[in-house]
Amino acid sequence: QVQLVESGGGLVQAGGSLRLSCAASGRTFSSYTMTWFRQAPGKEREFVAAILWSGGSTRYVDSVKGRFTISRDDSKKTVYLQMNSLKPEDTAVYYCAADDHGGLSTASWSYDYWGQGTQVTVSS
Repeated sequence: QVQLVESGGGLVQAGGSLRLSCAASGRTFSSYTMTWFRQAPGKEREFVAAILWSGGSTRYVDSVKGRFTISRDDSKKTVYLQMNSLKPEDTAVYYCAADDHGGLSTASWSYDYWGQGTQVTVSS
C-alpha cells in the first residue's frame, strides 16, 4: 500500500513558478513509477509528467516540455514537480499517482495509488 499527499499548490501570476511535492508512505517507494496528472474544470484528467523508479527516465506531455521538471528523492519518499513559466492554461487540480508497473505510462487507469490533489491557479 502507498499513500500519497500533495502540497505546494496555490495562486500565481502567469510567468511565475511553483513547486509541487508529493510525499509517499510505504516501504517500497523506490520501486514505483511516480507521475503527475492534472484536471481542469470540465476536462478529462491529463498526464503531465512521470519518472521511473530509478529516476533515470522521465516523460512529459508536450505542452509542459521545457517548463516543468519532475524529480524524486527516494530518501525522503517524495516526488517533485517544478513548474516554471506558468500559463493560465496550466490551471488545474494536480494529482500525484504511483504504480509499480515498471514503465512510464500516461494512462490514468494504469495507476493504483492517488493523492487527493492540490489546486494550481495561474492568473493572466
